[in-house]
Amino acid sequence: MRKVRFRSRTEHTLDTKGRLNFPRRFSDVLESFESQDLIIAPFKTHLRIYPLAEWEELETKMHNHGGEQNLSGWVRYVVGGVVEAALDKQGRLLIPQTLRLDAGLEKNVVLNGMLSWIEIWDATAWASEQQAVRDGFEDFSEGLRNMGIL
Repeated sequence: MRKVRFRSRTEHTLDTKGRLNFPRRFSDVLESFESQDLIIAPFKTHLRIYPLAEWEELETKMHNHGGEQNLSGWVRYVVGGVVEAALDKQGRLLIPQTLRLDAGLEKNVVLNGMLSWIEIWDATAWASEQQAVRDGFEDFSEGLRNMGIL
């Protein structure tokens, strides 16, 4: 069976309680997992949403290698900041205020599928990130060649 992935991006508005309407195409992917539980993790400039199974794989990697290469501070930041979550009956996801503040999320956000997880960016930060990627696109050439894409 082919693994289903999170793809594409959508723009959303957080309501006054910090909830966002979770895109149907992302919830369809989530349904392919045994558990519908989600993990929301801080990631410096944005948040990441992981299906529980994907997060548990990442936790195993952190457990096995987190003490290497002086990563304990990063593990502390990410693991200490995670929140377990689930979609409500209306298909909304509550982003806790602590995580919204940590990632600088205002009212307008962008959800971006990253195959195994979803990113949540403040819309202004997303625009800056995208411009930086466009400006440095040639920097990806070697890696893309190594993967056989170029």
